[in-house]
Amino acid sequence: MTDASTNTLFAASGINKSFPGVRALCDVDFELAPGEVHALVGENGAGKSTLTRIIAGVEAPDSGVMQLSGRQYQPRSRADAEAQGVRMVMQELHLIGNLTVAENIFIEKLPGRQFNRGLRRLHGLVKIRENSWLKIPFLLFGIIDYEKLNRAAREVMSRVGLGDIDPAVPVRFLGVGQQQMVEIAAGLSRRCRILALDEPTASLTDSEIELLFVQIRRLKAEGVGIIYISHRIEEVMRIADRVTVLRDGKIISTHPTGPRMSLSGAGELKVGDIIRMMVGRDLESAKDVVADGRAGRFGETALRVVGLAAGRKVKDVSFEVRRGEIFGVAGLMGSGRTETMRAIFGADAAQQGRVYLRGADKPVVIRRPRDAVRNGIAFLTEDRKEQGLLLQLPVRVNISLTRLRSVSRFGWVNMPRERSVAARFIDAMGVRCRSAEQPVSELSGGNQQKVVIAKWMFRDSDILIFDEPTRGIDVGAKFEIYRMLGELAEEGKTIIFVSSDLKELMAVCDRIMVMSAGRVAATFARGEWSEEKIMAAAFRYC
Repeated sequence: MTDASTNTLFAASGINKSFPGVRALCDVDFELAPGEVHALVGENGAGKSTLTRIIAGVEAPDSGVMQLSGRQYQPRSRADAEAQGVRMVMQELHLIGNLTVAENIFIEKLPGRQFNRGLRRLHGLVKIRENSWLKIPFLLFGIIDYEKLNRAAREVMSRVGLGDIDPAVPVRFLGVGQQQMVEIAAGLSRRCRILALDEPTASLTDSEIELLFVQIRRLKAEGVGIIYISHRIEEVMRIADRVTVLRDGKIISTHPTGPRMSLSGAGELKVGDIIRMMVGRDLESAKDVVADGRAGRFGETALRVVGLAAGRKVKDVSFEVRRGEIFGVAGLMGSGRTETMRAIFGADAAQQGRVYLRGADKPVVIRRPRDAVRNGIAFLTEDRKEQGLLLQLPVRVNISLTRLRSVSRFGWVNMPRERSVAARFIDAMGVRCRSAEQPVSELSGGNQQKVVIAKWMFRDSDILIFDEPTRGIDVGAKFEIYRMLGELAEEGKTIIFVSSDLKELMAVCDRIMVMSAGRVAATFARGEWSEEKIMAAAFRYC
């Protein structure tokens, strides 16, 4: 890595940014060198994404100075920043569901046929991101060279582990993890001087993270400066050259990683050091906050699934979970984890199989999510933005939706009652918001996730399916969720915990079921598993 002190690619000084009722950034200084991975870490709301969005031209600072390669840098928009070589892969997906994988990857530079250069230029000027139907006339008149487009997409996709996906498939048919990889592939496919990655591994498995790191190292070798945001401190220590810690919109400190420096000035900067700077206190391990040793104290079988099949990704899945148990579900991307949970919840139609509840001999009929909710099943979706929240409505409304009758009478919402409920869960979940009236769209990704969890906590269901509940959530909030899971299990609730993070599953769960290519490959009890055994099972039917 080039020394940032002698060769600075980007520099920001005195950056300030406020939103209504929130001071997001306060006199922030930041530097990035060519060929450097500079990580930004901090709790949700610390200002990491805001700083990066300012650098990428998505937001404008209230005050402060920025320089790019020694020249004044004041991007008027994201497009202006990209024209100057600054690109960003955001935490929230910005793909167009009706367009294909290839079209999303090369949306800004679709290859055209030579005899239609003028029309191809016109195609580049239309707002295709907002009006995907505008691609139709260009397709009919042969302006886009789809053979060339798909060939180029396959090359980029193979680098990030998407080689087995057809580039002509519409993005809406992919899972959230696969969509995340498409977003990353699009960012890696374009030449740039600075690439900002905001929580790029939130939905990825370990093997997919390794592929991403290979590409990051390639970009480093080419002199690209990389800003890397992640709540996974261990991976930050592996990939970053420097780490800057933010808390409440202020820079706490910046340190090199590795053996060069620690808080005491000698030795190695450790994960615990970073966490203490982030949250201002020591945190326990996940094992300490989740009640251990519940085996033998579980209740009756709460959920039994027999021979479930749905779509192309769920094939003859059978398992059972007992009251008071935290049941983990692991597997590679595309293994059918999410699709299985969606079929149980009625979000996707099951082709065959039976679901039994609370030890009953007669299966329940679940044709839609409403049936599942009435039977005491809650489902926290992995895609909070599209499926878990009403983004334009207040926090208050999003929390009360799952039990609206309890805060209404004769069809009219009791506003004081609803506000009281919202205040209780905002406090319990530590949601950072101006008030219960703030639209959910204005919250950070982690705080949006807390609102999704809060609405199902308010429903008080017996069986809780959590699909990637800690995705995009900071380390402090993760421990709050772990503690909550332990408390719910102690109360006799049944928890199904789907996660791409094996360490998280092994720390929190009583048993772990591993899925491979739509089937159950293995189930391990606590004490029986290891990362090697779980990964071997995950590849069993691939």
